[in-house]
Amino acid sequence: MLIIFFLSFLFFVFGDTYNWSELDIPIEHAIYFFTNNPSIHNQCLMDKDKCPYYEQAKNLPSSDIACWGYEPNCKNNASLIQCSGDSRGWTTTKEKQINEFWRTADFGYIAEKRNELREFCSSSLECVDHLRFCRAKNIYIDFRHIETSKHHDRYREDILKYGDIGGNCKLNRNDLIKNGDHKSPLQSWFSELQVFIEINDTNLFNCDLYITKPTIFIKLDSGYNMYHHFCDFINLYITQHMNNTFTKDIQIILWDTSKNDYWSFFSHTWNAFTSNRLIHIKEFEGKRICFQNVIFSFLARMFYGFYYNMPLIPGCTQTSLFRSFQQYIIHRLRIPQLGPLKSNQIRITLLNRTTQFRQILNANEIIQHLRNISMNENNDYLINVVDYNINIPFIEQLNITHNTDIFMGMHGAGLTHLLFLPDWATIFEIHNCEDRDCYLDLARLRGVKYFTWENDAKVYPQDEGKHPTLGTPHKKFTNYAFDKYEFARIVRKMVKYVKEHPAYRSAKRMKYSTMNSIPTLQVEQRDTKTSKDEF
Repeated sequence: MLIIFFLSFLFFVFGDTYNWSELDIPIEHAIYFFTNNPSIHNQCLMDKDKCPYYEQAKNLPSSDIACWGYEPNCKNNASLIQCSGDSRGWTTTKEKQINEFWRTADFGYIAEKRNELREFCSSSLECVDHLRFCRAKNIYIDFRHIETSKHHDRYREDILKYGDIGGNCKLNRNDLIKNGDHKSPLQSWFSELQVFIEINDTNLFNCDLYITKPTIFIKLDSGYNMYHHFCDFINLYITQHMNNTFTKDIQIILWDTSKNDYWSFFSHTWNAFTSNRLIHIKEFEGKRICFQNVIFSFLARMFYGFYYNMPLIPGCTQTSLFRSFQQYIIHRLRIPQLGPLKSNQIRITLLNRTTQFRQILNANEIIQHLRNISMNENNDYLINVVDYNINIPFIEQLNITHNTDIFMGMHGAGLTHLLFLPDWATIFEIHNCEDRDCYLDLARLRGVKYFTWENDAKVYPQDEGKHPTLGTPHKKFTNYAFDKYEFARIVRKMVKYVKEHPAYRSAKRMKYSTMNSIPTLQVEQRDTKTSKDEF
């Protein structure tokens, strides 16, 4: 019998000292963490020489200010949101517009879900509405009949039969069944939890394996597509906030009902969430498993969730949630920011697709034109052309993206990189191929300025484009050439925006000031194929 030991949900304890390396949060997040974890705050004050967040702990503001926004007494909610545009009839006042954006797309979502939490099986199972998120204590799951070795279907909803999951508790079955209206593989955990039963004696669990390490179950969207896979990661991050659990010593288990191994070009991102290897439920086939603490994570395609099925109110931009997600990933993956450049140059990255469709037919002409402008005017542009393919490791891609001031490319999943641009950056979706809101909305959530092509008379499709299976006209399935002068005009607008951005100016002052008293954590700088000189 294998037992996986853990000492705490939030931290390891060795004698009287916490293992601060397992916390590993951005320095900007420390005050919010301490507000929600007063005992760890006190420990940090006692561990002056060991706690890397001692200065933040010593100077902790009041709890109504040092908060994410979902805490009951927090006055700091909606602090970054800007709603300068019209809500187009969604709301009647500016205050309501801001609140709606915060409630549905920011930490207000977590506040709402925390209020939804209720017990379905006393002291053992609690969930939000529609079972979109659940957490359980001291339960068993019987994997003896899941037959993953016989299937390629990742989203089977019938692998657990009545009694294959249960806990030592008093079950309100009627209430549980009423929450099955969102039953779907990537929208709810109802299929798995509808067969939950109560058992009065834990000795009757008869488990082959006991997992006492804090565990998160997650069902994944497409691991091959950055846009869809980062729906998984953002919902995992929201799950951490929902449970106030940020230690890296957790066990993540992929609820994949097939025999297929997990592979993703973006798999390095898991290192931001756990220091342990991922486990596939096929490893449990034939066994009955007991879990001491387990979470059923928010999912990628929930109704009104993040961010795939999110109805985003018009006119607003910039959420604290997406900004903190960017800071969290960048910090834990040790991606350094090397700019802004002292030379006053703006770092431009063109994502040049080499796929069958949505290529820029005259990319070389456009780049040469921009370089000529830069050379003949103020030498403003430092242009880097990349193809984010399988030959460039994802960590290297993040290094390039995070050190970009203007990121531009055709409509496609690679534009999801905008999540990791610095605060002052812009995203240029060169042609949205009539999918107007996808990356515009993602840019609004992250809070980076969005640009796209403005003059249809100056874009030249190779042909009308046809859907490969339907045969109907479709703008995504062709290639394009662009007027180089119109392209340059938009680039000039973006350069002006970046240089005037308060965050850009502040970062430049901070970087090149001889007096920088702001405490920071040591950040390991990874080697990449792109040198500092190229930026």
